[in-house]
Amino acid sequence: MKGAHRDPIDHVRTTQPHAGESFIDTLWLPGLILVGVGTVLIAGTVAATAYGNTDLSVVLGLIAGALVTAGALLITLEHQRVKRVERRWMSEHRDMHTG
Repeated sequence: MKGAHRDPIDHVRTTQPHAGESFIDTLWLPGLILVGVGTVLIAGTVAATAYGNTDLSVVLGLIAGALVTAGALLITLEHQRVKRVERRWMSEHRDMHTG
């Protein structure tokens, strides 16, 4: 996948060009890591609540919510970038898609 960060879309091998996009495009990693850490903190929030530590559960819950939201925002922004690259590629290669 040479140069996948510039054009992460599989134009040739599939009719579903966004299949596996998160595996090909490494610019998704920060968002995925934030969502993963936020998910772990959600489990910590549940554990803190179960032990009756409400102060810690509120703090963990707020941090977890912020991390998951930030991660989802980064993933959404990256997907929008990929769609912009795809639209540019389609406009440059119109002759391939006319029947």
